[in-house]
Amino acid sequence: MTIRWKMYSAGDAYDELITSKGHARTVARGAIRYLGSLGDEELRERRDAAELAMRVMGITFTVYSEEGGIDRTWPFDIIPRIITAREWRRTEAGLKQRVMALNMFIADSYAGQRIVKDKVLPKWVLAHSVNFRPQCVGVRPALDTWAHICGSDLVRDKDGTLYVLEDNLRVPSGVSYMLENRLVMKRVFPELFEDYSILPVDGYPTRLFDTLASLSPRPADYPTVVVLSPGIYNSAYFEHSYLAQQMGVELVVGSDLVVQDDVVYLRTVGGRERVDVIYRRVDDLFLDPKVFRYDSVLGVPGLMQAWAKGNVAIANAPGAGVADDKVVYAFVPDMIRYYLEEEPILPNVPTWLCVDDAQRQHVLANLDKLVVKPANESGGYGMLIGPAASNKERQAFAQLIKKDPRNYIAQPTLSLSTTPTLCDGRVEPRHIDLRPFILSGESSHVTRGGLTRVALRKGSLVVNSSQGGGSKDTWIVETGAN
Repeated sequence: MTIRWKMYSAGDAYDELITSKGHARTVARGAIRYLGSLGDEELRERRDAAELAMRVMGITFTVYSEEGGIDRTWPFDIIPRIITAREWRRTEAGLKQRVMALNMFIADSYAGQRIVKDKVLPKWVLAHSVNFRPQCVGVRPALDTWAHICGSDLVRDKDGTLYVLEDNLRVPSGVSYMLENRLVMKRVFPELFEDYSILPVDGYPTRLFDTLASLSPRPADYPTVVVLSPGIYNSAYFEHSYLAQQMGVELVVGSDLVVQDDVVYLRTVGGRERVDVIYRRVDDLFLDPKVFRYDSVLGVPGLMQAWAKGNVAIANAPGAGVADDKVVYAFVPDMIRYYLEEEPILPNVPTWLCVDDAQRQHVLANLDKLVVKPANESGGYGMLIGPAASNKERQAFAQLIKKDPRNYIAQPTLSLSTTPTLCDGRVEPRHIDLRPFILSGESSHVTRGGLTRVALRKGSLVVNSSQGGGSKDTWIVETGAN
């Protein structure tokens, strides 16, 4: 299993660690040299140690595509993804710019909709948005911020350009895996952390708590913050419990909370305790059976009224998902110019809107070359990767597009960047993306790196864990260059 880097080739894709000429990129030379010095037995022991740590730490996720839903140990690869701090500073600025514009858009959507009146955004985008919540019109949450936690997915094309692929603003997940990946890597390769100046990620729970606490409607030194989870059967329950434990707050389900006189209380053995901030991991439609789905047992009756009156803060705010729409995504560069009067720092992936007649005809004529996505699905579900699809699958998708064109967008099939990955005892290139997390409260913060997801199947472009993907530790490294 000794890593033979001379035999490694990423093909036409941009590789994060190895150049097209087969040389280690400057930032990765030390890691490449060290990994190449390990013998078969030692490398196998490091890999086995990582897998054991994942099992012992109980780091799991649920695969719903398998019968009954199967809990699996989080798939983890021990070869890190490495990015220079210099590149990351630009990326960080671009993400902050983007989320600021998105928060302004959400606020505008539930207030005057200036962006529609000024014809920057077509009226039909909001009129036909499945995530627009009329119940949120006129509400002003704390700090005028709606999306407090955002996970934006980044991909790098074969020319090295880093693009924003999508923004996740409803209940973005994955940050716990980013944190645990780092803990496992420190156990497996402590010597590499001595040789590299790797920026830390372990301060995230503290920053998350500070962000949530800043939203408290009551002036208090120690506001009561809770994490609201759908419960143990949710695929991200590990993350819910992990973040609650790391922040030192209560993990609750809907039945643990009660609303009285438009104030939210936590039921405790000592009586009721007022709740100031709810970090909710429950979808909008299940938050309050009095307002949304009457049959929901996951939410809290009266919660929306308490929130609308400013007696409790909810992060992310109900209705924030109006910006978590792949059709809205296409207009984010225009939002940045409109709200901030700035040029976007990070580009979008070129996108065709199927609701537009001319763009729809282009998509239908080029399904064998494009990736087609539904506007509001996640997890890699419901999409068509044209080059990998059969003619029958493409024809079926064409009918879906014609039936509901507003629900579909299309993008070119990017040659996602690769990184060396241990696969069946050999190092092979696998395609990756990156999900950094952006916190917005009294101040904003971007994680130093994020969750690198890996398409473990050879040639696959689908990195989601629910679709067979894994992950890597992401290193943002100071190199001494400005």
